[in-house]
Amino acid sequence: MLNNLIRELKSKSSKEKAELSKRFFKESYTETEFLGLTMPEQRKIASKYLALSFANLQKLLDSKIHEHRMVAGIILIKKFQKNPEEVFNFYIKNVKKFNNWDLVDVTCNQIVGKFLLDKKRKILYDLAKSKNLWEKRISMVSTGVFISKGDFGDALKIAKIHLGDKHDLMHKAVGWMLREIGKRDANVLRDFLKTNYKKLPRTTLRYSIEKFDLAERKKWLKGEFN
Repeated sequence: MLNNLIRELKSKSSKEKAELSKRFFKESYTETEFLGLTMPEQRKIASKYLALSFANLQKLLDSKIHEHRMVAGIILIKKFQKNPEEVFNFYIKNVKKFNNWDLVDVTCNQIVGKFLLDKKRKILYDLAKSKNLWEKRISMVSTGVFISKGDFGDALKIAKIHLGDKHDLMHKAVGWMLREIGKRDANVLRDFLKTNYKKLPRTTLRYSIEKFDLAERKKWLKGEFN
């Protein structure tokens, strides 16, 4: 089954799209290789191999090929519905294999976030303190499912941990989650921005206030708030 999956992915490869991916995902580790498949193509192929064993999923995650790891992540999301704890533990064991922002964003909220909804969330704080960019992004983006339930506490605390981060991808991740909070309670977002304004990277601020009206956005960008 694994060999069939790999052959099918290769059959859809595109040198032109692979080159575009290399430029688009410039933050990838240098050893990453691309086949050049679109997300719809990867999802369609993954849907045929949902019975793939964890041993074979491990082989995909160990691959240098980006699409192998993405398809493994998509399959894990589907497996999570029946075996949440097993999938969560497998994901955490392989957390460093999700080494690009799209691999993180597609998978972590659907696995890490959902699993931790009714559990202690220390693992997110451990990941937040990592020196690994992708582990840090997982710690932030995984709070999206909490936010969707109106639970903002951990998202705000983890956002604060990341305010001093130098990487643009963390600035965007924090801003994205803050924006999601603001969509549900604008005053909670405003209070956070006021308290932490001097520490906010400009990108984080811009992302977080995207849903405010133009006049208010201009005031925040100028530092004019009460």
